Amino acid sequence: MAVVDVSEELKSLASTMESIEAVLDLDKLRADIAVLEEQAAAPSLWDDPESAQKVTSKLSWLQGQVRKTEELRGRIDDLEVLFELADSEDDADARAEAQAELESVRKAVDELEVRTLLSGEYDPREAMISIRAEAGGVDAADFAEQLQRMYLRWAERKGYPTEVLDTSYAEEAGIKSTTFAVKAPYAYGTLSVEQGTHRMVRISPFDNQGRRQTSFAGVEVLPVVEQTDHIEIPENELRIDVFRSSGPGGQSVNTTDSAVRMTHLPTGIVVSCQNEKSQIQNRAAAMRVMQSRLLAHQRAQEQAKMDALKGDGGNSWGNQMRSYVLQPYQMVKDLRTEHEVGNPQGVLDGDIDDFLEAGIRWRKQQEK
Repeated sequence: MAVVDVSEELKSLASTMESIEAVLDLDKLRADIAVLEEQAAAPSLWDDPESAQKVTSKLSWLQGQVRKTEELRGRIDDLEVLFELADSEDDADARAEAQAELESVRKAVDELEVRTLLSGEYDPREAMISIRAEAGGVDAADFAEQLQRMYLRWAERKGYPTEVLDTSYAEEAGIKSTTFAVKAPYAYGTLSVEQGTHRMVRISPFDNQGRRQTSFAGVEVLPVVEQTDHIEIPENELRIDVFRSSGPGGQSVNTTDSAVRMTHLPTGIVVSCQNEKSQIQNRAAAMRVMQSRLLAHQRAQEQAKMDALKGDGGNSWGNQMRSYVLQPYQMVKDLRTEHEVGNPQGVLDGDIDDFLEAGIRWRKQQEK
């Protein structure tokens, strides 16, 4: 019976893999790689460092996708041989080894399948993440900083470059807010399921009576604006203020008016950037964030019109979506997908792939 089950599972894996390969369109990916390799070989590539980084980053990511897909196909093909050898030799150790490989391949196929679910208009973009401390005082500021570290550690594990654009530090501990970019293809599609209110319950390290404290932090995920978006902002719609940077930093921090606060007058959207030493660099970074926020604002207006036409109340983004409980028990639970784990420290150290996968699958189900 076990042999039949394995045979059926191998057929199922092979069928799923065929569907994945069809969606990914490996021939197109290889053609895109050839074009990018030609661009990467151009002597003038690094005349524009920002453009060069995009080319090399996308090339590396596409090569990785093709390599990962080809290797996974090979592992699926090898599985049948592994089980046949184990059965023919009646070798329990070999059978256990084949079973372990089957479970490993199944997990890898599930992860790759999630990538095919990222089919939204902006899903292939890099991501701009903003985190702000909400209710909970100093505990909320500390929690916001833990969330920033969680996402930066996740990106580091993946080898994704990041850039912190702005951080506003709280008086006692933690941060009031932060904005940073994750510079990898499909970062937006992957991380957009993190948007909403996150809640932490723990014994407060800032309470001298050792009481349990509930704190909240809001996460916003935006797609990075590209040239094709045509997000033009007339100068008369912007108010730009400069101020002195605050918080920890290098030698130039707190000595010059290099920080920039940018206000879009028609919408009231405000962004700031103070992590660069130059006012010009901070202004450029603030403009990138402003463009992403205006793109999101435009999309929200379009979505509201669609929701009105459909006669429903719209979606629930921005509502509480995940709880991190450290006391009286240990658990992290996503309130939309019901996915939960009993290791909060691992999650806060960046182990969030299972939550991302569950969120992406849940979102796809909601769209049906």
